[in-house]
Amino acid sequence: MAAALKPALTEIEAIRRADGESRTLAAAMPHLVLEARRIASTVIHGLHGRRRAGAGENFWQYRRFVSGEAAQRVDWRRSARDDLLYVREQEWEAAHTVWLWPDRSRSMAFASKDARDSKLERAIVLSFALAELLVAGGERVGIPGLMRPSATRGIIERMAQTLLHDSSARDSLPPGFVPASLAEVVVFSDFWTPLDGIAATLASLSASGARGVLLQVVDPVEETFPYSGRIEFTEPEDGRAILAGRAQTWRDDYITRLEMHRSAIRAEAARRNWLFSTHRTDRSAAELLLFLHQALTASREGNARSRWPA
Repeated sequence: MAAALKPALTEIEAIRRADGESRTLAAAMPHLVLEARRIASTVIHGLHGRRRAGAGENFWQYRRFVSGEAAQRVDWRRSARDDLLYVREQEWEAAHTVWLWPDRSRSMAFASKDARDSKLERAIVLSFALAELLVAGGERVGIPGLMRPSATRGIIERMAQTLLHDSSARDSLPPGFVPASLAEVVVFSDFWTPLDGIAATLASLSASGARGVLLQVVDPVEETFPYSGRIEFTEPEDGRAILAGRAQTWRDDYITRLEMHRSAIRAEAARRNWLFSTHRTDRSAAELLLFLHQALTASREGNARSRWPA
C-alpha cells in the first residue's frame, strides 16, 4: 500500500510546489512588468535601418522618376522645385525574429542580501524590457516552445501571461529547436548546468547559422563565495546537501572551478560566433539592457556573418 501511495504523494507535492511557485510569480508579475517598462524607457531605441531603399517608414532618398512607374509614386512637392519628376524612397527595414529564454528553474530563485533582485526576477525583467525595445524597433519576439514570434504592442503583457500559464517543467535551457538562419537567440540563465548540456543546446540553436547571446545571471555571493565556518549548502534543483566544516577553505577551489566552467562556456560560444557574458544581480539592469540592445543592433547592421562587437 505504501509503495502504491508514494507516486500519488509525489505528484501531489509537485502540484503544491507548482501552485506555490505560480502564485508567487503571479504576485510579482505586475512589479516585474512595471520594472521592465521603467528600464526600457531609459534606453534609447529606434528602428534598425538597412541603409538601402525598400519598405519602411523612414525617408531614405529622392530619385528620378522612371518611365513606366505608377504616377502616384511621384513626390509632387519635391518635383515642383525642379523641371524633373522625383520619387520619394523609404529606407528598407526588415523585421527579425529574436527568441528570448528566461531560465525559471529552481536555482534562479536564489537571492542574497547583497542582490537587488533574485536571479529569476532579473532574468524576467530583462526579457520583458528587451522585448519591449525590440518590438518598438520593428522586430518580432518569441519564447522557444511557449510563444510564437510576435510584434504586438502589448508584448510584455503577452509574455507575462504566457509565463503565468505555463505548466511545463522549469528547464534551465531552452528546448531543442532550429531557429531561422537570420534569427537571434538570447538566453538568460545562471548556467549552473553540466557543460555537455550547454554545448548540446548551443549546437542545436546554432545549427542553421542563427546567432545569439548566452547571458549568465549570477548572485554576487555566487562569484565571491564569502562563506566561512560550518555551513550546509543545498542544491535547489534536487535537494541534495553538502556540509562544509570550514567553508572559507573551499573559496580558492570554488573560484577556480567557476572560472574553468565559464571559460569552457565562452569557448563553446565563440566557436559558433555567439556571445557569452555575465551579469551580477547587484549591478544595474539598465546597464545590461543597453549592452544587449547595442550588441543585437550592431550584429544586424554589420555583415550578417561578422563577429559580435566586443
